[in-house]
Amino acid sequence: MGRGRFITLEGIDGTGKSTHMDWIRRFLEHRGVSVVVTREPGGTALGEALREVILRQSMHPETETLLIFAARCEHLTRVIRPALEAGRWVVSDRFTDATFAYQSGGRGVAEEKVAALEAWVHPDLQPDLTLLFDTSEAVARGRLGANHRELDRFEQEPEAFFGQVRVGYLTRARRFPERIRVIDASRSVEEIQKELEVILLSILKN
Repeated sequence: MGRGRFITLEGIDGTGKSTHMDWIRRFLEHRGVSVVVTREPGGTALGEALREVILRQSMHPETETLLIFAARCEHLTRVIRPALEAGRWVVSDRFTDATFAYQSGGRGVAEEKVAALEAWVHPDLQPDLTLLFDTSEAVARGRLGANHRELDRFEQEPEAFFGQVRVGYLTRARRFPERIRVIDASRSVEEIQKELEVILLSILKN
């Protein structure tokens, strides 16, 4: 059995990427693929505990970055790597591109520090495909407001913060065009899923 594929979904809060997670899982499983759906920070008992701390408690940006990579290390060890080695496909809501976008782009943590942690925690592993759901900060904020639920401390950040995060994501997309596919998330769910179908069928053939 060959190694599984690793797909990540990225985007600023409110782009709707979570809406497509279950659709992607069902699309792949319908074609005979065994899929593990997970998220960051989280994915393990320790990761979920750290997620609550990260999303609810104010902290220094570098502390935040270190906690995210601690959760990621556990996630990789206990979930992602074993699944890939078993030939399963992993679909994760966020991975290290999010840290470059949020903690470096949004919080101002030096990019070389994030890169050093990336080189330490997963020097040999990158996603096979990253789907970056992109839309304007205004549209994303409007969608968050329409959810009528309590927002975490990231979601409560001002629009300017999300503008910086979005720039961080698009910078990553330009740097790694062979891996990161930018999806126009301002369109309807049906239009987006038509594009996702083309992309996923392509990776299934390879």
